[in-house]
Amino acid sequence: MSLTPPVRDEYELPLAPLPGVALERRLSLAQRIWQQAWVRKTLILVLLALLWEGFGRWQDNDLLLPTFGQTASAFFDGLVTGELFNKTWLSLQVLLKAYLLGIGAAFVLTTLAVSTQFGRDLLSTLTSMFNPLPAIALLPIALLWFGLGQGSLIFVLVHSVLWALAVNTYAGFLGVSDTLRMAGRNYGLRGLSFVLQVLVPAALPSILAGLRIGWAFAWRTLIAAELVFGATSGKGGLGWYIFQNRNELYTDKVFAGLVMVILIGLLVENLVFNTLERVTVKRWGMQR
Repeated sequence: MSLTPPVRDEYELPLAPLPGVALERRLSLAQRIWQQAWVRKTLILVLLALLWEGFGRWQDNDLLLPTFGQTASAFFDGLVTGELFNKTWLSLQVLLKAYLLGIGAAFVLTTLAVSTQFGRDLLSTLTSMFNPLPAIALLPIALLWFGLGQGSLIFVLVHSVLWALAVNTYAGFLGVSDTLRMAGRNYGLRGLSFVLQVLVPAALPSILAGLRIGWAFAWRTLIAAELVFGATSGKGGLGWYIFQNRNELYTDKVFAGLVMVILIGLLVENLVFNTLERVTVKRWGMQR
């Protein structure tokens, strides 16, 4: 004897209207302003500046900790005279050269790694060896090989960028789905064209993360290297500006140089990397 389920009649329950209930809630002016990220970040910076000013006044020792006002005065004086701007531009020129070289070297290594077994073994071995090695530790060797000049700085900066970017890029390549890989191969893509047209767009969030990390490592390494041996080719950068003023006990100028280091980091993060994310991975729906 077979049991069949009972047939039940279908019916609809109409929903009662909700008169007088707004479908959307209007935000107040204060709420709309607070939703802007730049407003919240500016408020954080203002609070930090107030804490700095208050602690500096309480400390009451310009040699140990100048107030925010004194540092701001030294900062603007350095910009007006052109000294601080020139030092920063010298450092950024060296950084840009090394950063581009590091990106190129990382792209070559990761392309070999996704194309051949030897490339995978090479990248795995080199990253295991050199990624944990601090770039500043290579500075004595760089000075022996390249002397006191841009060559030494570029060598250690390329080391800072290369391994962080290569590791993140290769991890992003490995995370590309087999569906996208097969679609690319069905279109006849092989080798470099396959990497550029399939792997790079699909792994762009990981690549951007590697670019961010590589930039941060290179920027801090550059300042540290300039603090160690100072001028390059007779011209000192931002790190040398900090070190020189520390020797002359101009603590307000030392803090002005540190503020410039922070401002460069904020500008690059918000104007370069955030813009790249907004016009690529966020626009494509790959990142929230």
